[in-house]
Amino acid sequence: MKSFLKPSIFTLSLIPFIIITYKIFLNKLGPEPVKEITHFTGEWTLIFICLTLSMSPLKRFTNFKFWIKIRRILGLFVFFYATLHLLTYIVIDYRLDWSQIIDDVVKKKYIFVGFTAWLLLVPLVLTSSQRMMILLKKNWNKLHKLIYVIAIFGSLHFIWLSKTIFFKPLIYSLIILLLLLLRIRFKKTI
Repeated sequence: MKSFLKPSIFTLSLIPFIIITYKIFLNKLGPEPVKEITHFTGEWTLIFICLTLSMSPLKRFTNFKFWIKIRRILGLFVFFYATLHLLTYIVIDYRLDWSQIIDDVVKKKYIFVGFTAWLLLVPLVLTSSQRMMILLKKNWNKLHKLIYVIAIFGSLHFIWLSKTIFFKPLIYSLIILLLLLLRIRFKKTI
């Protein structure tokens, strides 16, 4: 069972990538293909953030350690989909026009927080291995708490991007808020 767990989670996590690749190659992205890819990869980034944040509460409530064993894979897929999201914006949408991209990062708050969230993911990915956990010791936990900031920034990115439809971003924000609240441990008083 354990030997199939991580490969199964990895394979399931690739399904959104397979879906968007299928849509690209079969020209099924609709009238605004760049927008479709950008929104698809952005939303899957948020889904994987929610999945990653849910692993510790699930372990606490169920007392099953396998939730923690798959957290790293899910966290790496946060970076994977966030990078696809960013590359869609930089390469496909703006065609590497760095002056326009920098102008957007500086002037548009939703792009600024989205880009900042991606930058904060980089040290998490670079230190995600077991070896880095051992090397960094207690600092590893401190560093990886950046996922809370990343989750909030990802949520803000989606809210500020949505100029008229707030329902979906609000749902993600509420899920992220709930998952962050579940991490608070209340001391029992007698």
